[in-house]
Amino acid sequence: MRTFIAIDLPDNIKETLRQLQDKLKASGAEVNWVEPENIHLTLKFLGEIDKALLPKIISVIEAAALSTTQFTAKISSCGAFPKLNFPKIIWLGVDSGADKIKDIARGLEDSLAQLGVPKEERTFSAHITIGRTKSQQNRDKLIQGLGELGSCLEKDSLEFNVGKISLFKSTLTPNGSIYEVLKEVNLKTI
Repeated sequence: MRTFIAIDLPDNIKETLRQLQDKLKASGAEVNWVEPENIHLTLKFLGEIDKALLPKIISVIEAAALSTTQFTAKISSCGAFPKLNFPKIIWLGVDSGADKIKDIARGLEDSLAQLGVPKEERTFSAHITIGRTKSQQNRDKLIQGLGELGSCLEKDSLEFNVGKISLFKSTLTPNGSIYEVLKEVNLKTI
């Protein structure tokens, strides 16, 4: 079973991100855009796991949630991996709240490693993937669009409440991934 742990985003934020995707689509770049209902902030990609490990993974998520109070995060930047001038993955960055998100991700990473889940080699970055380029067609227009979008986000950041951690099952299909929530765990309230 292919799984990941993430912060799901509120519907109003997903709708706003869909509108931002539409602005970038005007570039004519060849991009596989993440379906708005699938947009999330990944804390830990687990990959293929044995179903027997699920209860232990859920216990790790519950422990992380018990040690974290709900908080507010803001999407206030955008960019691309590996670099803006050579976009492969188009992302939106979280500024306010990023440290708490990193703490959750670090705690999950350490606890899951004790279960035999391999640690991520790359440094964690609190970001939301909204698209993956298929080619470099209209790359310059896409880069220009990202610059304009970044300026807008600096002025009008998108704020949302982080109130739960979710475990998702991901099923790959020819038409894209289908996500199913296996478990949601609420963070502590104040």
